[in-house]
Amino acid sequence: MQKTGHSYKLLSKIDEKFDAIVIGSGMGGLCIAALLAKEGKKILVLEQHYAVGGYTHVFKRDGYQWDVGLHYIGDVYDKNSIVRKVFDYITNGKLEWTAMDEKYDVAVFGDREFAFYKGKERCKSQLKKYFPSIKDHYSIDRYFDLLARVENVGMGYYVDKVLPSVLSKIIGSFLRQPLLKYTDRTTREVLEELTDNQELIGVLTAQYGDYGLPPAKSSFYIHAMVANHYMNGASYPVGGSSVISSTISSVIEGNGGMVLYSAEVKSILVEDNTAVGVKMKDDKIIYAPLIISDTGIKNTFLKLLDENTIRKYRLTENVECLSSSTAHVCLYIGFKKSAAQLQLPKCNYWVFSSNYNHDETQVAYQQQGDPIPVAYISFPSAKDPDWDKRYPGKSTIEIVTLVPYEWFDKWENTIWGKRGTEYTALKEQIAQQLLQKLFQIKPHLKGEIDYYELSTPLSTKTFTHNDFGEIYGLAHTPERFRNRILKPATPVKNLYLTGQDVFIAGVSGAMMGGVLCATSILKKNMLAKVKSKKHLA
Repeated sequence: MQKTGHSYKLLSKIDEKFDAIVIGSGMGGLCIAALLAKEGKKILVLEQHYAVGGYTHVFKRDGYQWDVGLHYIGDVYDKNSIVRKVFDYITNGKLEWTAMDEKYDVAVFGDREFAFYKGKERCKSQLKKYFPSIKDHYSIDRYFDLLARVENVGMGYYVDKVLPSVLSKIIGSFLRQPLLKYTDRTTREVLEELTDNQELIGVLTAQYGDYGLPPAKSSFYIHAMVANHYMNGASYPVGGSSVISSTISSVIEGNGGMVLYSAEVKSILVEDNTAVGVKMKDDKIIYAPLIISDTGIKNTFLKLLDENTIRKYRLTENVECLSSSTAHVCLYIGFKKSAAQLQLPKCNYWVFSSNYNHDETQVAYQQQGDPIPVAYISFPSAKDPDWDKRYPGKSTIEIVTLVPYEWFDKWENTIWGKRGTEYTALKEQIAQQLLQKLFQIKPHLKGEIDYYELSTPLSTKTFTHNDFGEIYGLAHTPERFRNRILKPATPVKNLYLTGQDVFIAGVSGAMMGGVLCATSILKKNMLAKVKSKKHLA
């Protein structure tokens, strides 16, 4: 596939005016850029990394390719779902999806396996087989009823995010209140009211890695959103995750815009309390009447704005109370055999110890470094029907776990490839722990590995500039959902935020952040417009 976007060097040869500049090409940045482009705006997207796409870009080494952030997407195989309609709209229907197995996630605790199946009734029925007591059946029914209630009460909360500040002060609390009773409590608090069976709680929260916080720390709302997101199964983009950025970039450029990589923004220019442009790393200044940041609220407010603006709007005080999500490592593995030859599945595995309490295992791992609390194992070469055309006779696996950033911060000012033997030893120790989790579920893969490499939070920090190498931006704690500053419009006129910090975690969450941002800028309901369009593919 052709590389997405163009080098920043191209900009020096072009003398053009843009209606808006988008800083960052993650899913939120690309979404808002495409939405505005289709509204007749000329958009410039600036990406500091050497690849466009944020967590949808791919990593290549030694003839292999891996996903860095997107491993599966829920709610897109139904062409009429909201998520699918947005994807179709911003790609002009050019993005194809393939369904994963009916059994899309498998949780492994010791020697026991628990499968998550496509479809609410089938998933519920399977859980009841795993937990056959009448008491547990009652708890499972109540749990699914609660998920359904949460799914239907969030609209007012997000409407408040795009209201003018005066109107928000008048009716915002009323709009937000129905959802706050679900956001204010932790996942563990809610589930322990439904059941005292800790094994059942452990299974129901097995996908907590999808939002980065164990049950006692996460808001129940984010848990419910993720569970509902995959209720109708999971899918994968045909051609790999980088197809997402390439198809959206084509829409932006097809409408007169530009998408540039290796284009690092040093600062946002503010004059008379209004954002008017950006200064690049090489001090080149680019003006535009609208500036949109997809770099996260902390990076935007505290790193890209000048000190006077930060002090005037008390931005430090407004965001310092927001905690960051958990850092992660990822082990990229390559094989000189096809997925079919190695019998790799089209589902994901979540591999745990025999302890069903995720909060306890996370604490133990942070204190002792062993055992691994969770290993998320993905098989992209098996999921993608186009893989064998691009990489015949090869296959890949990715394994992710959550780690404290503090384990790596001593090397944050060192150079990649020259961080010393202690760093290398730590990486190898974690890699071997993750490989043991793989061999636990797929012992026949021993001796088949051709290549492996571990990325650390320092890698994530390099391409996101997040201080702690966090993958999900702000932590999805109860406190996060009470913060009124997490909305597209900022105190600085003509400066807007997009992405997962204004909605919720994940690729789909970041994309919906782009929809909110477009609604706020254009002063019209972009979600309603997208939903009204017929399926484009």
